[in-house]
Amino acid sequence: MTDDPWRIRLVLGGARSGKSRHAQALAEACAAPWRFVATAQAFDAEMAERIAHHRADRSAAWATIEAPLALAETIAAVGDGVLLVDCLTLWTSNLLLADADIDAATDALVAALAQSRAHIILVSNEVGWGIVPDNALARRFRDVAGRVNQRVAAIADRVDLVVAGLPMTLK
Repeated sequence: MTDDPWRIRLVLGGARSGKSRHAQALAEACAAPWRFVATAQAFDAEMAERIAHHRADRSAAWATIEAPLALAETIAAVGDGVLLVDCLTLWTSNLLLADADIDAATDALVAALAQSRAHIILVSNEVGWGIVPDNALARRFRDVAGRVNQRVAAIADRVDLVVAGLPMTLK
């Protein structure tokens, strides 16, 4: 562990802001074992390429756990070490597309985070700074993602915002 005593850390940023790279560096500053909790699903070739790129950025020391929907259950099942969850926005999107109860899933996530002994870094997109989306699903996604980020930020020990590769501490 670093000399900054956090247990839950949220890393926010826009697309291609450097948030995943920052989160990985934070995780690797802690003692292993390191576990990467992937929420992405490769529904097309472009997304498969993005996933492959992220995997290539991690050494073989990282274990990968796929959790596109069962994020709270995955966190609850891991005892200690370091978890890097990338990302909450894809998890939220997966829940929306599955027509899941997002409030209940978020409640379960917050409870799992509070009860876990692991050091957990969660990556999420800040999606509320753009224009108002032109369709109901996109507006719902933006609103839900903002609420999920708020809930996780409220219980996080640290919250970082990454802009142009530069992390700023918000909390």
